[in-house]
Order: sequence, then structure tokens, then C-alpha cells
Amino acid sequence: MKNYIIILLTSISLLSCKTQNAANAPLSTNAPVAETSAFFKEINKKPSFQQVKINSRVNVETGNFIPTLDATIYIENGQKVWMNMIAVFLNVGRGIATPDGIQGYEKWNKTYIESDFSYLNNLLNVNFIDFNSLQNLLIGKTFIPVNEKDFVLTKNTQGYMLTSAKNLKFENDGNLSEYAVTLHYANDFNLSKVNLKNVNSADNLEVSYSNWTTFESMNLPTNVKILIKGTKTSQIMLENTKFDSSKMETPYSVPNNYTKTEIR
Repeated sequence: MKNYIIILLTSISLLSCKTQNAANAPLSTNAPVAETSAFFKEINKKPSFQQVKINSRVNVETGNFIPTLDATIYIENGQKVWMNMIAVFLNVGRGIATPDGIQGYEKWNKTYIESDFSYLNNLLNVNFIDFNSLQNLLIGKTFIPVNEKDFVLTKNTQGYMLTSAKNLKFENDGNLSEYAVTLHYANDFNLSKVNLKNVNSADNLEVSYSNWTTFESMNLPTNVKILIKGTKTSQIMLENTKFDSSKMETPYSVPNNYTKTEIR
């Protein structure tokens, strides 16, 4: 994994204050839920915040040494995700995502990228990520299409579990992928874990959320872990330490003499 991957993907999280719970425990035996419409309406609600700024500690495991990074992540709802990365008081990279695509640069190798969302899809070993699903992934909202007819909903004392009734199919640029999907939610509908297994390969994506917090009438996760399995295994963990809702400037420009990395 290239170092500049971190610049965009570490925009993956949110916020700490008034810890409510840690809904990341595995669920036990589940019973079918007869009336499901209220559940699906709740988990498919669109986010209503305007903007949020997060300070986060980021740890990345790829098999190569990467120091702990301090990130400033700024999200404007439906418009952009911007982040700035620092290691040992030195700026190491910056990135921005909009509905049109992603851009990012890193100073270790003096490289930059400009791409549509195929770049992040390749990184995560999936093919359905667009801006809205990326934003939802960052703030702990359901980030894959969840239709009532495609899932079986069960419940126990710990919360809810959605299991795909059949493989979910996503097509992007002529590439068709099929996934077996499970999603776990706490009793208050906070998302705790999402697992997507590509049924035709070893690719597997698991995203876990814990230590949810309340911020301006929103429930948001303090800790986020992204586990990417394929030919190699990578892991990204975020611990969010501070946040606010004030607007901020989000400058982005590639420094001189940087080399563009082609997306393959």
C-alpha cells in the first residue's frame, strides 16, 4: 500500500465526547424480526450535519513501518472530505475527496494522485464506493445499499443483525462483483460491524465501530477499524481525540516537482 493512500483513506471516523457504549461484541443467537420497515427507515436516514472537524490519531499496518500519524479531518456534508497528515510535527501529505473524485499527495516519495473513486475501490477490494458511501463509512452510517427485500433481519439482546438473503451484486465499469454481507447494529441502531466477502475471491472488507459518542444530536463513533484482506492484509485504525463544527479553510495544491502516480 502506497503511503499516500493513508492521506485520503484515513478520513475514516468520527468524534469523541460523552462515551455511550462500545457496540462491537459478537452477537449471539438471533430471532427473526417480523416488522422490519421501521428498522430500515432508521438505518437509511441521510446525515443532516453541515460540517465537522476532527483531530485523530491514525495507526496503519501494512507490513511496512509507518509511524503514528496525526490527522485533521474535515467533512462538509455531501460536498467534500479533506484531510491533512502530520508525523513527528512534519506535514507528510494532504488529500481531498468530492463527488467528482479524489486527489492526494504525499511527501515521502513526492507523488500525487488524481482519480475517480476506482482508486479507493481498488484499495478496499470492492467496487461500489462513491462519495456518499465514503462519507457514510467515515461517520459510521450504513455505507452500502441496504434494501429490505435483499436482507434477513434478526435480533437478540445485544442488537440487530442483517444478513444478505442472496449475494449482493455491484457493477462498476463493466466489472461485476458479488458479496456475502453481514451488518451488526446495537439496540440504538448504532452500526458496530460490517463485513463484505467477495464470493469469487479471497477479498474481504471488515469495518468496525466502537465507543460511540453524542455530538450536536448525532451519534458518531470514536474508534474505527478497517481491515482489508486480499493477497495481503492491511489495517487502518483511528482514534478521534477532538472535534468541533466550525467551518475551516481546506487548501489543496500539489507541490512542484511531484510525480503523478497512474491508477491501474
